[in-house]
Amino acid sequence: MERKSFIRSLFGTKAFYAGVIALIIPMIVQQGITNFVNLLDNVMIGQLGTEAMSGVAIVNQLIFVFNLTIFGGVSGASIFGAQYFGKRDIEGVRNTFRFKIWLSVIVSVIGVTVFLIFGESLISMFLNEAEGDTGDLAYTLESAMTYMKIMLIGIVPFAFVQCFGSTLKDMGETFEPMVASLIAIAVNLVGNYLLIFGSFGFPKWGVAGAAIATVIARYAELAYIVFATYRKKKKFTFIQGAFRTLRVPRALTGKILRTGTPLLLNEMLWAVAMTLVSQCYSTRGLSAVAATNINGTIANVFNIVMFSLGNAVGILVGQQLGANRISEAKDTVKRLLTFSFLLNMVVGLIIVCVSGVIPHIYNTTSAVRETASLLLIITGAFLPLNAFVNATYFTIRSGGKTVVTFLFDCVFEWIIVIPIAYALANFTALELPVIYLIIAATVVIKIIIGTFMIKSGIWAKNVVNENLQ
Repeated sequence: MERKSFIRSLFGTKAFYAGVIALIIPMIVQQGITNFVNLLDNVMIGQLGTEAMSGVAIVNQLIFVFNLTIFGGVSGASIFGAQYFGKRDIEGVRNTFRFKIWLSVIVSVIGVTVFLIFGESLISMFLNEAEGDTGDLAYTLESAMTYMKIMLIGIVPFAFVQCFGSTLKDMGETFEPMVASLIAIAVNLVGNYLLIFGSFGFPKWGVAGAAIATVIARYAELAYIVFATYRKKKKFTFIQGAFRTLRVPRALTGKILRTGTPLLLNEMLWAVAMTLVSQCYSTRGLSAVAATNINGTIANVFNIVMFSLGNAVGILVGQQLGANRISEAKDTVKRLLTFSFLLNMVVGLIIVCVSGVIPHIYNTTSAVRETASLLLIITGAFLPLNAFVNATYFTIRSGGKTVVTFLFDCVFEWIIVIPIAYALANFTALELPVIYLIIAATVVIKIIIGTFMIKSGIWAKNVVNENLQ
């Protein structure tokens, strides 16, 4: 009887799922189209050859560290933003928005400085000769440097889009960020077609054209989301008077820093960890860089369900905790964990089914395609497990337990995953798919740890109970 009751607790009502689906559909559409267009971009760049594709992939891997640092920073403030909105404290939402602006400016300046000074050295870490590799490493480096220098112009608008978009999502608004993203996607796709290949009389700029199109798209995205926010300022009331001052109350700043800094460090160091793991894969040559790039790009198209449900956990549970509905939040977590796991079982099966087909759309060698297919099979098989871990991460984060998420997410990568990847890459002759499989299997350890933390209830905390004004 108790077992039946437990199983029933894992599933919600039709109204519950209708609400979740209504929340995640705009995010799925936004990220789905974004990632699909990224795939098309990737394929278009891939037509320029393995070297150009690999150079762009390396730079994007490095910029990924900056992107996640920004994401981690604004997410730390969003813990408070979502809970402030849950208790209908708009001034609190407004102050978290100001904090995000300050943080984005600081991180952007640091990011651009690092790339300008150390960019070439960082890119060179991924350029390794391997037996049987025929790639031109010098041309790959040249392509990567060209791409990187232009992409730096788009760092600031990207950061500001996160400030506006994340604050709207804290308020449960996912439609306008989706529209902004769609506009950026359209601009980027058209720009790529015109500037990579020189279509309709435009200059044929190759990887430089791809970077220029991306930068233009980011400014277009920022322009729309700012316009949409002010156009509906009666609905998005946080923007009213948001820039009359950029002062953030000291008490709130301290609270966000104490809670959010571990989250920022987690996202940044996790991204660095993923970059180091990718560097370990690159010891198997330029073909390994190309294969992991194909796998990652295609997997991202299918990972939208996983990431959207993770965001749903953060939004719904955060609002329930902010409203002090602790028991309801615990029920929501159980249902979303189950929903995410089962739904991603289906998505993972789809990835496995298409793994032998999609890599053939790339203009690269047969060896790269075969390796990419094997990596996709592994990715699909482990997707439901990764979805469970992702939802667990957002659950713990929603209650402000960012130190715990830091240990769970980032420290795990540094003390478990990186040493394993480094040892396998440098002290064995194992081929890339085998190394990738072993690394993927470490998620089982995180599931055990995450399940224990969810059951303990340590995450179920209202972090805005105190008067921070």
